[in-house]
Amino acid sequence: MQLNGAQIVIECLLEQGVDTVFGYPGGTILNVYDELYQYQDRINHILTSHEQGAAHAADGYARATGKVGVCMATSGPGATNLITGIATAYMDSVPLVAITCNVGVSLLGKDSFQEIDVAGVSMPITKHNFIVKDINNLADTIRRAFTIAKTGRPGPVLVDITKDVTANKCTFEKKEPVVVERSSELIADSDIERAVKAIKKAKKPVILVGGGVVISKADNELAEFVEKVDAPVCDTLMGKGAYDNTKDNYMGMLGMHGTKTSNLSVSECDLLIAIGTRFSDRVIGNSKKFAHDAKKIHIDVDPAEINKNVRVDYSIIGDIKEVLVKLNACLEKQYHKEWIDKVTARKNALPMSYNKDNLTGPEIIEYIDKATNGDAIITTDVGQHQMWAAQYYKYRKPSTFLSSGGLGTMGYGLGACIGAKVGKNDKHVINIAGDGCFRMNINELATASRYNIPIIQIVLNNHVLGMVRQWQTLFYGHRYSNTILNDKVDFVKVSEGFGVKACKVTTIEEFKKAFDEALALEEPMVIECIIDNDDKVWPMVKPGDSIENVFSQEDLDKRD
Repeated sequence: MQLNGAQIVIECLLEQGVDTVFGYPGGTILNVYDELYQYQDRINHILTSHEQGAAHAADGYARATGKVGVCMATSGPGATNLITGIATAYMDSVPLVAITCNVGVSLLGKDSFQEIDVAGVSMPITKHNFIVKDINNLADTIRRAFTIAKTGRPGPVLVDITKDVTANKCTFEKKEPVVVERSSELIADSDIERAVKAIKKAKKPVILVGGGVVISKADNELAEFVEKVDAPVCDTLMGKGAYDNTKDNYMGMLGMHGTKTSNLSVSECDLLIAIGTRFSDRVIGNSKKFAHDAKKIHIDVDPAEINKNVRVDYSIIGDIKEVLVKLNACLEKQYHKEWIDKVTARKNALPMSYNKDNLTGPEIIEYIDKATNGDAIITTDVGQHQMWAAQYYKYRKPSTFLSSGGLGTMGYGLGACIGAKVGKNDKHVINIAGDGCFRMNINELATASRYNIPIIQIVLNNHVLGMVRQWQTLFYGHRYSNTILNDKVDFVKVSEGFGVKACKVTTIEEFKKAFDEALALEEPMVIECIIDNDDKVWPMVKPGDSIENVFSQEDLDKRD
């Protein structure tokens, strides 16, 4: 059948099973939006307040559902406003397809109105990108974009389409989507055998769980593997929920704000099994001193990650789920009672703690965990609140903690929260932000209000840029350069101005009452929580130091 380019775009989205698109219209993409109007009974388009919000919403939708997220924008500033969201998805391996439209072919390269080479701009932060100048290539390009986004290590793909292509016509034939197989061709039996031998020799193994386990949906295989190895478990920020945080052998997060138990145990172990992690600097600290007495096994789908940040002794390349299936088949039950007992004693002796004299982030997050029975989806922005959310909420399942780990994008959370709630309407979805982050994309409250998306927005307001202030306190001689936000902004009034119910709380009793109300509401709600501006995230490792030198406020007090 003969279709114009805009119709082909929509038909290809339907082919790929897309039911929701986040975006913002403009001149060059008008043809596509005109067709969206005709297809509104089949594709749900969410109009965000800003293109960055659209990219973050598509990202949150993808992380929560496991599907490919889709966002759209027009040329020029519309396209460049997607860039931060695309980069966020790239750093965290999120499958995303961003569709932009550009000026017509005859106007390319002439500094035309709202013309920009978005393919060139986005090249370093996408798995692949395309510019479509011929309508005959359009359908296959969009299909390839979805396949690339899902294959192997997932990531964002950008498709830029000239406006004349969206208007031109050609013959279109429907096709079944390509079934993306799990990456198993690189899994070598010899690598499996070497890893199994190393595991059998170990006396003090530790398993480090990264975001790759979440992406691969390998939580069940991981649980079996942990049981067979009989090892304590820690995770990275992106690995939250891949292993049930309520298990006795779970030690907590590893790294700069990891638990003392995790950091000390990894530093003492004789075998570290790292699964689906890229060994970020915030996780490993000083790479030369990281797990210095241990043999290391690294399992990852991306060969480029092996020996990139940490030299390892054994590696297995392939989809995490497939690798764990093979390992589990080859591995008999191991026993490490003495080691497990030692780690358990350490965990009991070094618990996480916080000041309960005033309202604090940890206390708020512990109540959120209790009130939701750990069954909510938590999104966060970036900063102290993000670390508290990782430390004090007990994640039982994968894809329930959505946060910008690699890029550290302030302003990520609210858009992601909206996208996650649209994708998982049966779940409570809660965004936890600091006041600095909340300001960055507060305009997306208008999106939640417009569509009555019943998200819960928690603002931990300490009137400062908390994490930066923490560093200034510890490492910069209390010189608080441009981190104080003690101004006249009233978040409750601003939120109400966007049509969202809001309240301010100063005690845990007030918070509990407000949060219980928010859980029962069928509309969005903002809860502003006033906390102390000098609350800190503990424990901590000094940047670039060995993770075994983890310290708390009590340790600092003892030094003084």
